[in-house]
Amino acid sequence: MTNPDTDLPSQPVDEARRPIQRLLFVADAAVAEVDDLPPAVRVLLDAAAQVFVLTPTLPGRLEWLADDVDAFRHVADERLDTVLGHVRSIGGHVTGQSGRGSVTLVIEDAVADFRPDHVLIAVCGPDHANWQEHGLLAHVEERFGLPVTVYAVDSRGHATRR
Repeated sequence: MTNPDTDLPSQPVDEARRPIQRLLFVADAAVAEVDDLPPAVRVLLDAAAQVFVLTPTLPGRLEWLADDVDAFRHVADERLDTVLGHVRSIGGHVTGQSGRGSVTLVIEDAVADFRPDHVLIAVCGPDHANWQEHGLLAHVEERFGLPVTVYAVDSRGHATRR
């Protein structure tokens, strides 16, 4: 196998030398196509030895209070499949799960279990932001002291400026 940029034999990637050993990818939203990922996000995914994708359920306030979250769990499972497919398509070593509970709680659990050294968060764009996302970035930065990268995804599945 050769490197298309140099026509030299490709070297196996030494996972221990990757700049990011464990990247926690919290996907409150997913881009429609892998090519819609922002370049900075692609760099992070390429730099990570392991990626763990977490897709919170994100029910609305009334559904949350009424414990009517089954439809939101289904959507989170579909979002997980989409994001896992995107990361795998660019060669990432990825696992993941749908989070059941509040966004902050499922992130805290994932940080405790996975022990990431960087957090990537894909949030809904301002046109369809979820009430659970308000203050999320500040909470994650303050609570864990980890580097955090955030990008937004609009309702059509395109990354937008945050």
